[in-house]
Amino acid sequence: MFGMTNKKVSTESYKGVRDFYPEDQAVQNYIFGVMRKVAESWGYLEYGASVLEPLELYKSKSSEEIVNDQIYSFTDRGDREVALRPEMTPTVARMVAARIQELPKPVRWYSIPNLFRYEKPQRGRLREHWQLNVDIFGISSPYADAEIIMVAADIMKKFGAKNEDFVIKINSRELLQAMLKKASIPESDSLLVYRLIDKKEKMPEDEFRRSMASLVGEEPAEKILEMLYFDGALTTVFREEASASRLEEVINILKSGGVSNVVFEPTLTRGFDYYTGVVFEVFDTNKENPRSLFGGGRYDNLAENFVNEKIPAFGFGMGDVTIHDFLETHELLPDLASSTDLYIAVAPEADLAEVYKVADAFREKGVNVAVDIGNKKLADQLKSLEKNKVPFVVTIGPTEIETKQFTLRNTKTREEKTGSIEEVSRLLMDVEPTRFR
Repeated sequence: MFGMTNKKVSTESYKGVRDFYPEDQAVQNYIFGVMRKVAESWGYLEYGASVLEPLELYKSKSSEEIVNDQIYSFTDRGDREVALRPEMTPTVARMVAARIQELPKPVRWYSIPNLFRYEKPQRGRLREHWQLNVDIFGISSPYADAEIIMVAADIMKKFGAKNEDFVIKINSRELLQAMLKKASIPESDSLLVYRLIDKKEKMPEDEFRRSMASLVGEEPAEKILEMLYFDGALTTVFREEASASRLEEVINILKSGGVSNVVFEPTLTRGFDYYTGVVFEVFDTNKENPRSLFGGGRYDNLAENFVNEKIPAFGFGMGDVTIHDFLETHELLPDLASSTDLYIAVAPEADLAEVYKVADAFREKGVNVAVDIGNKKLADQLKSLEKNKVPFVVTIGPTEIETKQFTLRNTKTREEKTGSIEEVSRLLMDVEPTRFR
């Protein structure tokens, strides 16, 4: 019968996903907290959506690799094809399109959803991850492009990164299309060329050249490669192209806004089929973690899947796995204390019911309190604080309950101060003002 077995179930999680023990969750909460704070400081509003979407949402516009090889999909009991979302951009485009007539422009939204892709687990890539998505809709100005990239750079700075720790590579799908036109590549073949260029960094140089020649022919391939590897392409080869002027304008806006670590990269394509204009990608410059961290771009045509109008859009997705690796590599992860502000150690002979009343009084002041109810010796209770990382402790016995005076001890410095519940609560607020804001 179902469930009737003596066989023990493994304690291992599903391959490619993570369990978040409290110390791990604290790190993720910190990462999410920085992301939220910066996004909201730029005027972006948080939204959410179900992890389930119709499979057709991804078939036409997501990358071929995601749809064919990585998507988690199934047929539900109503015979509908359903997917666990592999990315958030089609979802937010659907949501904005549904209310485009009533939403004030520009629409500035962000979210931190969990996403699922069936791919080989490795450093920086898992089968489930969380990703900050920041998007602006309804504005086609180059300032919208630049603003989104500045938000991304601001988040990196708020994590403690310096300009030399990362580089922002930038290009334009329109510029790439102009390049293919100069090489006499039919527009119908452009997506195939983009996908090949997107894989360039993962391929040996000679293999990339052979693959390009096989795809478009020897002569067009040589023209494409010549333009891809020409450092002055933006200012010389494509000077007459409007897309080059726009890209230069975006770069100039970024540099005037203090984003100096942005560089033109003619081989940057981004893997999704829906990108239409400027695209960018952020790379770690540390030799211990030389990889792409995250990226985004302009996708003005995606909303046309839902409504009969073009809705300009620009956004990026920043995954928690690659950001965690970046912070770890650059030693930028803070030493996080417990979310519990105060631990109450219970002395012998203390009335536990009265101790709980004291704890409730602290909670009324906004203090997070845990009471030791393990009936352990006082010395053993205090030892456990090192593992719990609780920053402050109060020991309560009959005397403290009677006098209503409590001695607050800093578990790191061992400094002690005595006062009433009101006074001790104020001391905690003075030490950790941001926690009680």
